[in-house]
Amino acid sequence: MSETSARLLSLLSLLQARRDWPGALLAERLECSPRTVRRDVDRLRDLGYPVRATKGPDGGYRLDAGADLPPLLFDDDQAIAVAVALQTATTAVTGIEEGALRALATVRQVMPARLRQRVDALQVTTVDKYAASRSKVDSEHLIAVGTAVRSREILRFDYVTRDQGETEEWKPPRKVEPHHVVTWGGRWYLVAFDLDRQDWRTFRVDRMTPKTPTGPRFTPRELPTPDVATYISERFKRSEWPCRGEAILQAKAADIARWAGRDALVEELGPNRCRLVLGAWSWISLAATLGMFEVDLEIVGPAELIDAATQLAGRYAMATGG
Repeated sequence: MSETSARLLSLLSLLQARRDWPGALLAERLECSPRTVRRDVDRLRDLGYPVRATKGPDGGYRLDAGADLPPLLFDDDQAIAVAVALQTATTAVTGIEEGALRALATVRQVMPARLRQRVDALQVTTVDKYAASRSKVDSEHLIAVGTAVRSREILRFDYVTRDQGETEEWKPPRKVEPHHVVTWGGRWYLVAFDLDRQDWRTFRVDRMTPKTPTGPRFTPRELPTPDVATYISERFKRSEWPCRGEAILQAKAADIARWAGRDALVEELGPNRCRLVLGAWSWISLAATLGMFEVDLEIVGPAELIDAATQLAGRYAMATGG
């Protein structure tokens, strides 16, 4: 890379890092003369970057948003896709959080206003580390939902559910106060307060068809949990396992919580007594898991878990000749 090209990239990076730069400070950071800075700014303008001169004692420069996206040559859909991908980049890879945020700021800064408004509507909270692209979501639906969240406007939408046989079933339109768009287990969800049911609900965005226009603005309610991540985690840990049971363990809650796993619910009942709610793929495996804690316990239920523990005890007794 030539010295001029390297300096141009450094100049562009500096201009994207803050709103206004005095010319003398840019020259100092780039270790060149103010005249060289002026020439490099002209080169960036020739490439299509909207660098504007600002007034002041020493004069300066600002990188403005343009009418197009040169020289990236993104169309509107590609620009939005890049911005959404950067917001959810950390769902699959760790250690790139800062880089993804800086890249998002860079892309957003040179976007036309019409695109920035659409991207700003998609403020996404990543709750776990599954890729958000596993479910097919209509981008316009996602933007409409995100816009309603950002504008704090009541959202109406058709919602399709599936029974156990995966037969689609359309139900009457829903009316909610949209709170946040989140990802969990590779799918997009809307966390919202359902006005008809007067309770908090989660909706899969790929099953939503938003209606227009949106309703009136509303004052956001407080979630029943400290934050949206906690709400989603608690919402799904009660349903993702086909078998879920409860037991009382004669042990400290903190000791059990260390080994119970992220999906377990541990509640302290006393200095050396706690309630454990746990899930598994089968009742037998759940009963075996409870025995692994090596403490005295009482199985509360359900009946399937009690039966599984009885079966397991019988197998062990036979295995040891008891």
